[in-house]
Amino acid sequence: MKISLIISALALLAGLVWLISRPDEQPNPSVSDTSRGPSFEVHVEKPRIDRFLGGVLPTKLEAKLFGGGELRFDHASRGARVGSVGHDRVELRSDGWELLIETDGEGRVAAGTRLVFPIEIAEKQYTLRCRPAEGAVGYLRTTTRTGSDVLDGRFLVELVNCVNAETGKILDTEAGANPGEAWPSAPLTVRGSFDGLPHVRR
Repeated sequence: MKISLIISALALLAGLVWLISRPDEQPNPSVSDTSRGPSFEVHVEKPRIDRFLGGVLPTKLEAKLFGGGELRFDHASRGARVGSVGHDRVELRSDGWELLIETDGEGRVAAGTRLVFPIEIAEKQYTLRCRPAEGAVGYLRTTTRTGSDVLDGRFLVELVNCVNAETGKILDTEAGANPGEAWPSAPLTVRGSFDGLPHVRR
């Protein structure tokens, strides 16, 4: 009996490892591949406390099994487009998504930074508008390609102030949070990169 349990546990572990490690059936082009032209990708990671089983599963496995843990869009998403791009600003969009990251003259994430995106919480669909806290955590790093006017870069920012984009109100008990607590209960982490985007000034 013990041997059977051990074999079953090992088989389950092997299956989980395979799910995590196997590539997607239709992988997106890497943003590091400059031969494919302009590209970008944006990932939004929920705080562990607001994820399935408190985030005990690896993010990649949770996304494969339940479609949760992380939301994303990229240059191949429906309606994907690029707005203004510079060393202190990047604006990326697709249907239902709008990301704007701004930095001040010293490279700190500025108050104008925001993310608008669709999300399902407690089996209800919302559109959230989130902003960083005062004294935001994050960065925007860009480089200009030699002999051109296109930019490569990467970014990360924590967003803490989220409201329902339609009503302007915070999500609380309606979204499954405890009474008096807003959703998310901890910062959302937005990270991503872009490659070969034209420098477009405002």
